[in-house]
Amino acid sequence: MDAGTDAALTSLGDPTRARILSLMRSSPDGRVLVGRLATELGLRQPTVSHHMKTLLADAIVIREPEGRQVWYSIAPDAADRVDAILGRPREAASVDLDRIVTDLDARFGDRVDAHRIREVVTDSHARLSATDAPLLASRTFSFAASRLDALATASARPSDTTPSVLFVCVQNAGRSQLAAGILRHLAGDTVTVRTAGSEPTTDVRSTIVTALDEIGVSIGDEFPKPLTDEAVRAADVVITMGCGDACPIYPGTRYLDWELEDPVGEPLAAVRGIRDDIDRRVRELLAELRSREKVNTR
Repeated sequence: MDAGTDAALTSLGDPTRARILSLMRSSPDGRVLVGRLATELGLRQPTVSHHMKTLLADAIVIREPEGRQVWYSIAPDAADRVDAILGRPREAASVDLDRIVTDLDARFGDRVDAHRIREVVTDSHARLSATDAPLLASRTFSFAASRLDALATASARPSDTTPSVLFVCVQNAGRSQLAAGILRHLAGDTVTVRTAGSEPTTDVRSTIVTALDEIGVSIGDEFPKPLTDEAVRAADVVITMGCGDACPIYPGTRYLDWELEDPVGEPLAAVRGIRDDIDRRVRELLAELRSREKVNTR
């Protein structure tokens, strides 16, 4: 094994550096900025810079200044070694949209027009493709199903007694997933819970999954989803968390903004504190929803 391969193995032994190179490799022009990497990875910029210095020292990446910006890309001489360790770049996922449309028509065909079902499936696939989401076919089905359920719910809201809550944050990978997981855990099927992100990332953060698991809450098969009109229309309560004015406003929908610390890049100990703050708010919300439901059923 030559010195270059040794360096590559050493650099890629750290999962964060392996993820950096994967993102670099999947970038349209093969180049990335440290700031954007920090956002995508949910890490602080100095942390990403530290990893980048190691990759530079091991000749795995090259540095390309352009004005005030500095771009990084995989060094041409290291490309084969990176592929050997990370595996070849993933080919475009095969997605049978016709099958997904057929299956969702079987579920929602009596409540949603067939043309609308196909539109939602096509749009859901396009939105998730833009985020380079893994498991694209199954996530397209799940995302489209959630949107179609929201469409059906919105049209039936006057007679529907099940309250619906939508949690929205920026990446739909932290605060909104904490809140949704806890509310589903406490309310079961007595409350419909949805989440969305104004700029969703690809996966729920591992610290969020761990923080929820510690209190017996499973994240299940949840994943970050783009904010859609259907989800907002179907909600009785929309709770935003640091996403500004991303949500459209509809009459009859209640809007709350929870000022919460952002768990991006925070250690697990800090995420636990954010989780517990959210847990308190969710319990208060659930008590209020149940109180309103009792009043409405008298």
